Amino acid sequence: MSDSRKPFVASGDIPPSPPPSSVVGPIAWVRANLFSSISNTVMTLFGVFIIYSLLAAVIPWLFIDSVWNATSLSDCRSIDNGACLAVIKERYLQFIYGFYPEEERWRPILSFFLMIVAVAPILFAGVPRRVLYLSGLYPAIAYWLIWGGTIWGPVGVVLGLVLAVVAYRLITTTLPAVVGLIGGGLVLVLWWLFGVEIFDGALTSVVDIGLPVVESSKIGGFLLSLIIGVSGIAGSFPLGIALALGRRSNLLFIKALSTCFIEFIRGVPLITLLFVASTLLNYFLPPGTSFDVVLRVVIMVTLFASAYMAEVIRGGLAALPKGQYEAADALGLDYWKSMRLIILPQALKISIPGIVNTFIGLFKDTVLVSVIGLLDPVGILNPIRADQNWNGIVWELYGFISIFFFIFCFGMSRYSQYLERKLQTGHG
Repeated sequence: MSDSRKPFVASGDIPPSPPPSSVVGPIAWVRANLFSSISNTVMTLFGVFIIYSLLAAVIPWLFIDSVWNATSLSDCRSIDNGACLAVIKERYLQFIYGFYPEEERWRPILSFFLMIVAVAPILFAGVPRRVLYLSGLYPAIAYWLIWGGTIWGPVGVVLGLVLAVVAYRLITTTLPAVVGLIGGGLVLVLWWLFGVEIFDGALTSVVDIGLPVVESSKIGGFLLSLIIGVSGIAGSFPLGIALALGRRSNLLFIKALSTCFIEFIRGVPLITLLFVASTLLNYFLPPGTSFDVVLRVVIMVTLFASAYMAEVIRGGLAALPKGQYEAADALGLDYWKSMRLIILPQALKISIPGIVNTFIGLFKDTVLVSVIGLLDPVGILNPIRADQNWNGIVWELYGFISIFFFIFCFGMSRYSQYLERKLQTGHG
């Protein structure tokens, strides 16, 4: 038999053939998700029609026929019927800063970049831990930069925190940690109420270092929303953890106090608390006391968000298996170590979607301060529309504000998804 008539024998494995395009790839995804049935096909076509109709109306109005160079709404309409974006071009600085003095605008800009540096070690693991010192000092630095005044007031506030920590450590050497927390808290409150003013006045009389004072009535626009939103987010998270732990505490007084606070705050609309902060709170303060309205609003917003944050974190604590608590006890850890090392990290990981949802809701709720006269991005519309040149313009202004809030809220949502993927430990 010649070699040409010998049967073929494979000398190795035959490589697998690629799957057909109808099973994997974009075509398979479209068939499985958009045209898998008659009803699904009808809904897909209807959705495409709706999207096409919206884009066909919005794109020419916003991009093709829009007017960027005009001095009034009537000028825009005489040029074209598209979006009158000239108002954004003319008033964008007012949207960003409100009525903040033009020559001092470098201060909020510097505060914004310092904020990015301060939150970096908290949000990302690769940032050097030494930057956390800036994170702790940033609230006092930002307050001094934005509002101005002498530098010794913010220094006194930070000094109060140092005194509180020292008092806590001294008390806990002989007494339980709860007593140390109460003692440290009392030292902090008393120092902030009485000591800071004396400290500020004494050092200012010796060395007067400061910046020009900017009144809160001049702070507005996106700057005000960032101040209230970021402060509320940063303050409500630790306070929410403390309230969640307090509500699950075995100490009756702490549990009752935390429960009453949470239920009361959750049962009152935020707008009511804002009215209390802007008007009624003055009746409970000593005569002649000057309590900045923005600071009052920040405190109320923080308390409001902390109640919802507490319930989200309490849900994460309740979702942990009982074996985790028993394992912490078996390791001989006390309450605080077990919470810090075992329980809270897992509970917070479970609660990430709810926590970020609360943050997003809080940031969007900052627009409610316009009802008490503060010039947030919505409140800044009133002086703009009161101008005779721009009276009657609506969609362009609200659309610009919507884009700002969408960028920040979408960014928070994407970060939460990144954090969930990073902390994912399951293998399912």
